[in-house]
Amino acid sequence: MKHARPLPTYLVHRYHGWKATAYSDNQAWYRRLAQEGQHPRAMMISCCDSRVHVTSIFGADQGEFFIHRNIANLVPPHEPDGNQHGTSAAVEYAVTALKVAHVIVIGHSNCGGVMGCMDMCSGNAPALEEKSSFVGRWMDILRPGYERVKDIADDDERRGALERQAVMVSLENLMTFPFVTEAIEAGTLSLHGLWHDIGEGGVEQFDPATERFVPI
Repeated sequence: MKHARPLPTYLVHRYHGWKATAYSDNQAWYRRLAQEGQHPRAMMISCCDSRVHVTSIFGADQGEFFIHRNIANLVPPHEPDGNQHGTSAAVEYAVTALKVAHVIVIGHSNCGGVMGCMDMCSGNAPALEEKSSFVGRWMDILRPGYERVKDIADDDERRGALERQAVMVSLENLMTFPFVTEAIEAGTLSLHGLWHDIGEGGVEQFDPATERFVPI
């Protein structure tokens, strides 16, 4: 592959720093992970956004979270149509092979994907409406959530509501996967919805009793 290039120097330096410190201090743990395989307790579905670092937020070590990231932390509905479905494959592997006890969907403030969905659904992003737009077709998943919040007058409030809807739509879609519902009914799996405020460091969780997101 002639277009591939060596890593940027700053990443090479960071790698050597990690190898000489964090890895060197925990060699036995890393070797145990390699030999015994992974046994994560939870799957974390989060946004690709570089500002959302779930292992830091929850103080997780290597081997603790099975992490899947995509634009706007979305889970599509169960559609075994022969196409390639990276998110669905990750959910299937986490639930059926790794037997995780929790699937956690975490959204966040100032989400660019959610903003794109708002613009697209309101007719202000024609490029995202094109069939050739991967982002636009992915954000179609969130259209039902947009319909629920589109009448909120305040722009910031509507955006925040849609960020939380990205979590809710994903939780609803997770329930369309037979192996997810079976695990939940068997009592071996639980679903959780979170929203993270990047600037304030806050985390809210969905409370099914009140059907609202509340601070944890």
